[in-house]
Amino acid sequence: MIHTNTLRNGLLVALLGSVALVGCKKDEPAVDTTATPAADTAPAAAPAPMTGAPPPMAEAASVNVASVTVGKSAAADKSVATTAMFAPKDEIIVSVRTDGAANNANVGAKLTFQDGQVAGEQSATLNTSGAETTNITFKNANGWPAGKYRAEVMVDGKAAGTPQEFEVK
Repeated sequence: MIHTNTLRNGLLVALLGSVALVGCKKDEPAVDTTATPAADTAPAAAPAPMTGAPPPMAEAASVNVASVTVGKSAAADKSVATTAMFAPKDEIIVSVRTDGAANNANVGAKLTFQDGQVAGEQSATLNTSGAETTNITFKNANGWPAGKYRAEVMVDGKAAGTPQEFEVK
């Protein structure tokens, strides 16, 4: 009887030891040290050198907003006299003066009412190699509600220039 218990205990210890070793074993990739590289495997070819001009990229706007002006009317040169007070039926012109070069840059303007609601949002495409003025005109057929507004400008989706505040009475 003692002999069977000893044998059973020995088997149990061996089984538990095997389970413990299997549980602790790391999975490592097998390495074949006898393998030789295949004869038909060629080294990777180096990329061909570029010739000529690089391909055209979507040109990032390298244009800076020099000034933002809000007014009622634009002169022939697109300049706008600053206006701080508007009537409900007035057109609101957000004039963006830029310096620099840009191809297909998106210049946007957003009017926000005092309660945070967007009162209008428009954009224009800017193609320039120097100083340029872009005017974005907002109209409201029903009239602008009385209150304070803020005009913000974005170039290619990024805030630019100094936001301007004005009022409608």
